[in-house]
Amino acid sequence: MKNLYLALVLGVCTTLSAMAQGIKMPQPSSSQTIIQEFGLGTITLKYSRPNVKGRKIFGVGTLQPYGEVWRTGANSATSIKFSDDVTIEGKQVPAGEYGLFTIPGKNEWTVIINKTPKQWGAYDYKQADDLVRFTVKPETTKELTETFTMQFANVTTKACELVLMWEHTAVNVHLTTDPDAKVMASIDEAMKGEKKPYFQAMMYYYENDKDLNKALEWANELEKDPNNGMYVKLWKARILLKQGKKDEAIATAKAGADLARAAKSDEYVRLNEAVIAQAKK
Repeated sequence: MKNLYLALVLGVCTTLSAMAQGIKMPQPSSSQTIIQEFGLGTITLKYSRPNVKGRKIFGVGTLQPYGEVWRTGANSATSIKFSDDVTIEGKQVPAGEYGLFTIPGKNEWTVIINKTPKQWGAYDYKQADDLVRFTVKPETTKELTETFTMQFANVTTKACELVLMWEHTAVNVHLTTDPDAKVMASIDEAMKGEKKPYFQAMMYYYENDKDLNKALEWANELEKDPNNGMYVKLWKARILLKQGKKDEAIATAKAGADLARAAKSDEYVRLNEAVIAQAKK
């Protein structure tokens, strides 16, 4: 009987243990991965998001005291990966994966790009492994941010901001990249081939204030194919307007609008008419 009793107890314990191992519960600090296209590459940000839960977050005697290194989130230290070289607040950062730490302060924050991306919290953080450090000014927000949030804002082909928000504090970090040399080199190389990227090259030259005469040449090449008419007329008109040739821009945009009406493309009618209106100012 005794052996039977022990067997039953062991069986129940084993069952409970197996059940416990199968329990799945939500994490108090949810994780988030953001992949942001930037220039010709991407930025990958991984972090955990703690909540305020009625606590005082930053300051003396709070959850995150001023002057102490913070993992910039919860659980594992926040990591940030750049597929291309970038500049952060004027500091050069080569492509690679890094740890993102911060030192909050009342009037300024120190932001740290550390060469060790994978570590738990900031317990093993070593200043000797810092790649760069820089300071930014925090802002006080009226609205409460309950869940620690990081996001990319004001993203252009050459610049963006990494915004950190928690409780009533927001911090903006400015990043820049310069893909121009790579793009120009790729255009030059592609133009040597049989299939020339006239349309993409024309748009890039227009949008980045390159040689507009060359952009116009490419537009003229594209016009030789009547199937391109509706699309090319718009960009050709924009190029002409940027060159200050208003009468030619108006005539080209009118032709583009007519083609768009025939194709029942309200969008291209509107876009060509916008060029006409701008040229008449």
